[in-house]
Amino acid sequence: MALSQQVEESLKEAESNLRNALAFAARNEKPFVNVVISNMIKDINQVIDIDKFMDKFEEATDKFKFD
Repeated sequence: MALSQQVEESLKEAESNLRNALAFAARNEKPFVNVVISNMIKDINQVIDIDKFMDKFEEATDKFKFD
C-alpha cells in the first residue's frame, strides 16, 4: 500500500523545512546539530523511497502467487 498523497506531501514539506533549518544551523550551531538534522532528512527520504520500492516488490511478488 503506497503512502497517501497527503502523507508524502507532508513528508516532503518537513524535509524542506529541515533543509532550511540545516542551512541556518550550519552557520550558527554545533556540528552535532547539523548531523542530527541531516539524519532526519535522510530518514524522511528513506521512508518515501522504501515505500515506493515495497510497492514495486509487492506487485512483482503478486505475479507469482498461486491460489
